[in-house]
Amino acid sequence: MTETIDITAEFLTSDTLSALPGISHGFFTRNGGMSDGIYATLNCGLGSDDDRSTVGHNRQRVAEALTGEPDTDIPLISPYQVHGTNIIRIGTNRTELPEADGIVTTERGIAIGVLSADCGPVLFADQANGVIAAAHAGWKGAVSGVLESTVVAMEEAGAQRESIHAVLGPCISGASYEVGSEFRDTVVNLDPIYASFFNIPDGRNREHFDLPGFIEARLNILNLASVDVLRRCTYLEKGRFFSYRRATHMEEPDYGRQISAILLP
Repeated sequence: MTETIDITAEFLTSDTLSALPGISHGFFTRNGGMSDGIYATLNCGLGSDDDRSTVGHNRQRVAEALTGEPDTDIPLISPYQVHGTNIIRIGTNRTELPEADGIVTTERGIAIGVLSADCGPVLFADQANGVIAAAHAGWKGAVSGVLESTVVAMEEAGAQRESIHAVLGPCISGASYEVGSEFRDTVVNLDPIYASFFNIPDGRNREHFDLPGFIEARLNILNLASVDVLRRCTYLEKGRFFSYRRATHMEEPDYGRQISAILLP
């Protein structure tokens, strides 16, 4: 993993995706934007209560960082996320997006991404066949099959499973993700093997859920070319990432969203 601080937008990259010719990507942090207050500074969430034009400027900075070109006119497209498994494929004529938690394209010059603030952003790339994707994997989506659905949608667009590289970006870690017994029951009732992703840390009296470990395991059974995990915790790294759970604990009225995006230049 490498870190880049652009003059406008800070982002992390995966060495795996960086090694693929013709692929540009970034797991953007909360730094390098124009928002202030609880949204400081690179809030890319159009669904937040932040000033919409400011969010638009922030998203433009993300596009510029991805292309390395100031004032770039490439679109940056992210779906309206609902913690589901719907995946959409987009082309150059897409203007409005339906509810979805994954997005796939074969078009060059379109940046696609997903928003997150504790959930797991996953970027996918099949460089050989020119197919890229982004998925938003919270626990509901990950349990329900959003990762599997994204890979299937990529195959339908021309990708080959054994050529797809997947990278999980910053999300809440098991150390910070305390859950109740109802949560555990919901997950484990789907498959008892999922119990391995729950534990009670030393000094705690409630179980925690290892979301990144769970997502990694789900990706590993898909027989992809590679699976990478950045292992950065959105909850613990307050100065670098937005976190829904941290904002809730601090009784803040809203929260920002960081974006993870990928591009076929």
